[in-house]
Amino acid sequence: MTIHIGAKKGQIAETVLMPGDPYRARWAAETFLTDAECVNEVRGMLGFTGTWQGHRVTIQGSGMGMPSLSIYANELIRDYDVQTLIRIGSCGGMQPQVGIRDLILAMTASTLSTPSRGIFRELNFAPCADFGLLHAAHAAASQRKLPTHVGGIYSSDVFYDERPDLNEQMQRHGILGVEMEAAELYTLAARYDRRALAILTVSDHLITHEALPSEDRERSFGDMVEIALTAAFS
Repeated sequence: MTIHIGAKKGQIAETVLMPGDPYRARWAAETFLTDAECVNEVRGMLGFTGTWQGHRVTIQGSGMGMPSLSIYANELIRDYDVQTLIRIGSCGGMQPQVGIRDLILAMTASTLSTPSRGIFRELNFAPCADFGLLHAAHAAASQRKLPTHVGGIYSSDVFYDERPDLNEQMQRHGILGVEMEAAELYTLAARYDRRALAILTVSDHLITHEALPSEDRERSFGDMVEIALTAAFS
């Protein structure tokens, strides 16, 4: 048990999927896991452990933004010895070839700052995904013929962004999408020698201003969960 996670030792699996929304964690656990048990309710940030095709899996909400994710990822790694952490979440598309419902596998995550910035000081650390997870996720998505993009994303500090000039430069440099958590997840994974990947579903688009209707979200997010689970145990 930690400050933010109420699970006992042994109740958290070595592989953890991390959606931002705790209710999405519950939906994913009820939909994809067998014998899912709620192992965390502290501050309403739900976590569940069950099995998928015989493998133990925990699905733990991370909240919104890098400071929140950093709390849960740190405790999962340091107190529960989690080895594999996969973010499953939504993002905004930033390139014309990236469509609504497409998947983005984040190879790298650029950011203005993360909670780890104080450690690096003047160094611009470049956090990246675990290649084994990335390769396995791409293979699983290709097998299912899902529209998938691999490349860099942007992890923003804010949801209501007021830097159109920065967005233009990211689009110019090929950034595929924007979200709010992956850069810190990748940094922590590097620090503690763990595996990490962010698999993202494009739910809205900064160029076209399209948005995924709420009734379509679960179906689209289901593809993302299946890819994450397949990659984790490939």
